Amino acid sequence: MKIHESAENYLETILIIKNRKGVVRAIDIVNELDYSKPSVSVAMKNLRENGYIEVDNNGYISLLAKGMEIAETIYERHTAISNWLIAIGVNPETAVDDACRIEHVISAESFEAVKRFISDIKK
Repeated sequence: MKIHESAENYLETILIIKNRKGVVRAIDIVNELDYSKPSVSVAMKNLRENGYIEVDNNGYISLLAKGMEIAETIYERHTAISNWLIAIGVNPETAVDDACRIEHVISAESFEAVKRFISDIKK
């Protein structure tokens, strides 16, 4: 399941937009990430060719199983790490920015330890 960080970001963004709006088109990704239309177009082509997404005849983008798995993993990491950093006193904006970087490099073992730590604090 190892893909480039940029692809992980695109997949996570597709999931977020889908959850918010119900449908996703390339222009939604352009607006969400503030990237150029050509950049998003190239990324969507690569994700489609590698079996992470599908694009229907109307231009709607859907995550395929392996794309959804990655998107959900990255989103879970982002949310948990952001909340953890905020809970320990990091400014929310900084926490979200830092979580965006950490979510791509943290090992599964370390992330599971963070989740256990957060869970133990809530008890």
